[in-house]
Amino acid sequence: MLSQLDQNTMKERAARQAADTVWNGARLGVGTGSTVKFFIDALGERKAAGLQLGAVVTTSSRSKAQLEGLGFTVSELADVEQLDLTVDGADRVDSHLDGIKGGGGALTLEKNVAVHSAHNTWIVDESKVVDHLGGFPLPVEVLPISAKQVYNQFEDEGLLPQFRTTATGERYVTHYGNYIIDLYIDPLPAPRGLATYLDSTVGVVEHGLFLGICDTVIIAREDGTIDVKKR
Repeated sequence: MLSQLDQNTMKERAARQAADTVWNGARLGVGTGSTVKFFIDALGERKAAGLQLGAVVTTSSRSKAQLEGLGFTVSELADVEQLDLTVDGADRVDSHLDGIKGGGGALTLEKNVAVHSAHNTWIVDESKVVDHLGGFPLPVEVLPISAKQVYNQFEDEGLLPQFRTTATGERYVTHYGNYIIDLYIDPLPAPRGLATYLDSTVGVVEHGLFLGICDTVIIAREDGTIDVKKR
């Protein structure tokens, strides 16, 4: 019987399996987060063994620095017409392969990279897998100019909003100079209906509901097994 694996070991197992799916010449999108860090390390090992990529785009300065430190050239999304594969983590994923992302604050760029990728793979440990989306606050990126009005609207709708703040108590500012309002309603009552509502709300830049985007989820389990689920 396999011994119980700690969470970092599970993340690394999922990340290494995803790295093995990357092919020579692929135009690759790379996400951000603790699991993706292991994926980038594994990519670096494959590069040392001869892997060459057509292009690399990433969703955060942290991932960019790690990739460049391993000798990869990182392009801007605007300079790559279409990506073949994007590998990223997720904060929550359900049985339909829908998810919540944006815990690290990069949801807008993450979604832009994902929708311009022919295939999206998420790498997670089993703690991120849920039957119904919830158990994690839903991030919504909003324009500062109307952030208070949008907050009040969310409050009136019973969505339990809170402005995301820094360790010093200031409002968190995204890469694009916006604020994030986290919605603490749990579980999400109707993810697709909520997504439509958020998409139509003036002042909302983007939200962390990633619906119908993921094609493959690689799940590392505590018993040492790996599950691969496809849409």
